[in-house]
Amino acid sequence: MANMNRRISPHAPRLRQDSTDAEQRLWHELRGRRLEGHKFKRQWTLGPYVVDFCCWEQRLVVEVDGSQHSDEIDAPRTEWLNSRGYRVIRFWNNDVVTNMDGVLQTILAALKTHPHPNPLPQAGEGANEAPGRTPSPARGRRLG
Repeated sequence: MANMNRRISPHAPRLRQDSTDAEQRLWHELRGRRLEGHKFKRQWTLGPYVVDFCCWEQRLVVEVDGSQHSDEIDAPRTEWLNSRGYRVIRFWNNDVVTNMDGVLQTILAALKTHPHPNPLPQAGEGANEAPGRTPSPARGRRLG
């Protein structure tokens, strides 16, 4: 289901450079498959939008919002993403900074609620681990 004509927004590199403290903190927890092996991309272009974080394999978008966001302003964007099979969850900057474990548990619950019907085979680091084996703490953050 890959989009061969994917266009990267010219704004994405600037958004990565100018990310908020909350976005940087959350990225530290999500990058490199740190959240139980789920791969996230940061400032990812989806159609006309740049989303804060995207787990493409699970079609989950995670947005970290500041005061400039509102349900009314974000509704068309959320509708567009939903119409293309993406689920969107949002957190306020303050929630990410003050309650990271709660944010990560919410993301993990969303990932487990609707698992991808055809997960990609594991490759690279961790490919040889036994199924169901808990990754070592050095390989990722486990919650719960």
